[in-house]
Amino acid sequence: MTPPPAKGARRLTRLALLTAIALTIFLVEAQLPPLTAVPGIKLGLANIVTVYAMFTLGPGDALLILCARVFLGAVFSGQMMTLIYSAAGGLLSWCVLLLLRRLLTREQIWLCSPVAGVFHNLGQLLAAAGVMKTWAVLAYLPYLVPAGILAGLFTGLCAQFLMARLDKLGP
Repeated sequence: MTPPPAKGARRLTRLALLTAIALTIFLVEAQLPPLTAVPGIKLGLANIVTVYAMFTLGPGDALLILCARVFLGAVFSGQMMTLIYSAAGGLLSWCVLLLLRRLLTREQIWLCSPVAGVFHNLGQLLAAAGVMKTWAVLAYLPYLVPAGILAGLFTGLCAQFLMARLDKLGP
């Protein structure tokens, strides 16, 4: 169960800190060399913060952090086209996390994140289909589904570990 929301300056500080962490992770990961020969596949480590926020702060705050990170990530990276793809993938992934949050417990985050990762990739492909005005980009889906599952599993396990460690620290 999500604890009662923090109010005022405490909440704003928490949201700003988590947004800064997610943005930093996103920008550092963008500088790393590709993990595979398939272009566009990455771990999506900034999503650890989104998953953490969804299960600890609630869906509204997680959405605020996600939107701020996506927008600022596009601005700071200088790649405004990524705004469309990241927003589409992030919002679809957020919707799936919202649904799974109602069905699964905090101890099952590692199950939520792979599903959300697949839907993140699907959202990006749907945005690409809209931008390019062709469904041919969906041929990329067989490569992105396993990548989304593996990356989501990794980020989910990281979020699970993070929550367990922070729970030990107390409120």
